[in-house]
Amino acid sequence: MAYQIENKFVVAVASSALFDLSESDQVFQDRGEEEYRKYQREHEHVTLGKGVAFPLIKRLLGINTPQEQPVEVVLLSRNDPDTGLRVFKSIDHYKLPISRAVFVAGSNPFQYMEAFNASLFLSGNPADVKQAVERGFPAGCMYPTDYIDDDDDQELRLAFDFDGVIADDSAETVFQQEGALESFHDHERQKAAEPLPAGPLYRFLTEISKLQKRELDINRHNPDYRPKIRIAIATARNAPAHERVITTLRGSDIRIDEAFFLGGIDKGRVLRIYKPHIFFDDQVGHIEGVARIVPSVHIPFGVTNRKGQ
Repeated sequence: MAYQIENKFVVAVASSALFDLSESDQVFQDRGEEEYRKYQREHEHVTLGKGVAFPLIKRLLGINTPQEQPVEVVLLSRNDPDTGLRVFKSIDHYKLPISRAVFVAGSNPFQYMEAFNASLFLSGNPADVKQAVERGFPAGCMYPTDYIDDDDDQELRLAFDFDGVIADDSAETVFQQEGALESFHDHERQKAAEPLPAGPLYRFLTEISKLQKRELDINRHNPDYRPKIRIAIATARNAPAHERVITTLRGSDIRIDEAFFLGGIDKGRVLRIYKPHIFFDDQVGHIEGVARIVPSVHIPFGVTNRKGQ
C-alpha cells in the first residue's frame, strides 16, 4: 500500500532554511558550480550549522511519538543528489527523522509541494519564495537571526501576523486606498461579524491548530502531560478592528493562546517576551525589526508587497 502522505501535516523545508549554508553558498558565488561541487564533496562529513528554521522543524518533529506520527517534514532542495548528500548527513547527525527529499539541480523545488501535501514551504532563497507565492503556494523566506535556541525548551511557540498572512489582504487594501485609519476602523467595525477570506498561511494555521487540539486532548486524559504548542497573533490592528480577527479565527475553531493588538507599537517589544520559535509577517519592515531577536519569516503576499512593483 502506498504511503498516505495526504493524512499527514507536512512542512516542506529547503536546505537553506534548515541549515546555515552561507559558507558553501559563498564558494558557489565566488568560484562557480564545479568548485562548489568539489567543496561539498570535500566537506561531506563536516556537519552543517543549524539554520533559522531548525528550532521550528526540530519541535514539529518532536510532536511525533512511536505510536502516532502526524507530522512529516520533507526536504526540497536546489542541490542535486550528489551535492545534497552533505545535507542528509547533517540531518542524520542531528537525529532529525527526515527521510523524504526532492533534489532538483538548480530548478525551483516548490513546484513539488502539492505532490507531498505540504501546507508550507520555508526557504532562504527569496526568489524561490516570491515565485511560489505568486503561483499560489504558501511559502516564506527566512531572515538571518542572532537567536540562540534553548535545547531544554520543549514547547513550540508560533506567532503570526494577521492581514496578508492568516487572512487575505482585502482589509489592508481598504486601508491603503482610504489612507486614513479612521476609515479603516469604520469599515472593520461594519464588517466585524464577517470572517475575512483565507490568506496564504491559513491552511498551515488550521493544521497547527489540529495538532494543538491533539496536545490538549492528551493533557485532558493525562494532567501530567504538558501541551507543547502555543499560538499567538501579533497584529498592527487595535480596537475596534480587533473583533474581526476574533470572528475569523472563531469561525474556523482556531484557538489562540496569546493575542497582541498593537496599534502600531513595535512588535519586537512583545515578541522579545513571548519568544516564538517562528514569526510570520507579510511586511518587510516588521520582519527587519524583529528578525535578529526571533526566527522570522517574510510572506511576500498582498498589497504591501505589490507597492512599487
